[in-house]
Amino acid sequence: MRFSAFLAKPFQNAVLSQALGKAAKAAALLRGSGTDQGTAGRMAVSTFAIRVGGAALAYLSQIVLARLLGAHDYGIYSVAWTFLIVIGAMTCGGFSTSASRFIPQYLQTGDMDGLRGFLRISRQTAFFLGTVTGALGIGLVFMFRSAIDADYVLPLIAVLFALPFFTIAQVQDGIARSYDWPALAMVPTYIWRPLTILLLLVLAALAGLQTDALTATVAVVSATVLIALYQYVHLQGRLAPKVPAGPRKVDLKFWLAVSAPMLLVDGFLQLITSADVIMISFFEDPDKVAVYFAASKTLALVHFVYFAVRSASAHRFSGYLHNDDRAGLADYVRQATHWTFWPSLAAGAGLLLIAPLLLRMFGSGFESGYPLIALLMIGVLARASVGPADALLTMTGHQKSCAVIYAATFLMNVVFNLALIPLLGLAGAAIATSCAIFFEAAALALTVRRKLHITTFVVPLLFVTRERPVDP
Repeated sequence: MRFSAFLAKPFQNAVLSQALGKAAKAAALLRGSGTDQGTAGRMAVSTFAIRVGGAALAYLSQIVLARLLGAHDYGIYSVAWTFLIVIGAMTCGGFSTSASRFIPQYLQTGDMDGLRGFLRISRQTAFFLGTVTGALGIGLVFMFRSAIDADYVLPLIAVLFALPFFTIAQVQDGIARSYDWPALAMVPTYIWRPLTILLLLVLAALAGLQTDALTATVAVVSATVLIALYQYVHLQGRLAPKVPAGPRKVDLKFWLAVSAPMLLVDGFLQLITSADVIMISFFEDPDKVAVYFAASKTLALVHFVYFAVRSASAHRFSGYLHNDDRAGLADYVRQATHWTFWPSLAAGAGLLLIAPLLLRMFGSGFESGYPLIALLMIGVLARASVGPADALLTMTGHQKSCAVIYAATFLMNVVFNLALIPLLGLAGAAIATSCAIFFEAAALALTVRRKLHITTFVVPLLFVTRERPVDP
C-alpha cells in the first residue's frame, strides 16, 4: 500500500494528528510553561536523562563484569545482585514510596513537626529493618547452605551485608524525589554506585586479586555503603534550609499502616521484575543465567522510561488528591501515560535493531539472548501502555488494591515460570514474565477505571482531550 493511501485513511490520520499534537504539547510543557505539569514533565525528562546515563554506565559495567568474571561467575553474581535488589525492596518499610505521599501532605498543611519526624524516623526505621533482615538472611543462608548450590553461598552471604545501606538509600531516593531533586535522588544510585562497583573491581584485578563472583559482591557491598553515606550527607545539606530545626512529631504506627501496602506494591513489583532470574538459577547452570541476565539488562533502557515517569509523577498524584482537583488529576494521568508509552515504543524499536551487537559485547554465546529481548519486550510495552497506573492507585489511597494485583501477578509469574522453564528453558521464563505483566497492566487499568473513573490505557487516550471523572 502506498504511503499516501495510508495517510488517507481517516483512522490512521486521526491517530497521527493526535500523536503529533501530544508531542507538541509535551514539548511546550518541557520548555517551561510554569505549570505543575511542566515541572513534572521537566522532572520526568531529567529523571529519564539520569536513568539513561545510568543505564549506559550500568550496561558498560555489566559488559566489563561479564568479561572479567566469565559467564559462570557472572551468572552467580547476577543472582546475588538480584537477590539484594528483591530483599532490599521488601525491607525499607514502604517509606521509599510513602515519602511521596507524606512529604507533599505535610508541606501542603504546613505541619513542619510531622515533616521533621517523618524525615528522621523513616530513614532510621529502614536502616533498622535492613540490619535485622540482613542478619536473619545471613543466618538462613548459612543454616541451609547444604541445600544451596555451593557456588552461590558465599556471594549471597556477602551481599546481605549491604542491605541496611541499600534500604536507607531507597528512602533517601524517595525523599529527594518528593522535593523535585531528581539528580540527588538518581545520580548516587544510578551513576555513582555502578561506577564505584566497576572501579573497585578493576582495582582488584589490577592488584592481582582473583576476579570472581565473591570479589564482585564485596565490591557491591563497599560501593553501596560509600554511596549511601555520600547521599545522606548531601541530602541533609539540601534539607537544612528547607526544614528548620524544631520539635518532631512521630506517628510511626500511622506511617507504617499507610506504608505497609506500598511496601507490598514495591516488593511484588520487584519480585515480578526479578523473580525470573532467581528461578532460572533453580533449573539452569550459571552460564545460562548470565545470558538471561544480559538480555534483561539490555532491555532495561526501555523499561527505564516507565520508571522515570513513575518516579516523577507519584508525589504529584498525591498533590492533586490533597487539592481535590480530580479533573487536573485525570488530565495529568493522560499526559503521564503518553510520556510513558511513546518513548518506550520508540526505544524498543531502536533496541531491537542494535541488540545483537550489544549482546556480543558481553562475550561469546551471549548473542543467543536476542530472542529473549523480543519476548520480554511484550511485557515492557504492555506495562508502558497504561502509564504509572500503579503509582496512581497507591497515591490516591488504593494501595491495597494495587498490592492485591501485584500479589496475583507474582503468583501467576511463579506458576508460569515453574511450568515453562523446564519445557522451554530461558524462552519459557521470558514468556512467563511477559504474560504475567500483561495481566498486571490490564488489571491496573481496569481497577483505575473502576475506582477513579480515569482512563489509563494509551489507545483510547489518543482520542480524549480531557478526562472528566466522577467523584468515586
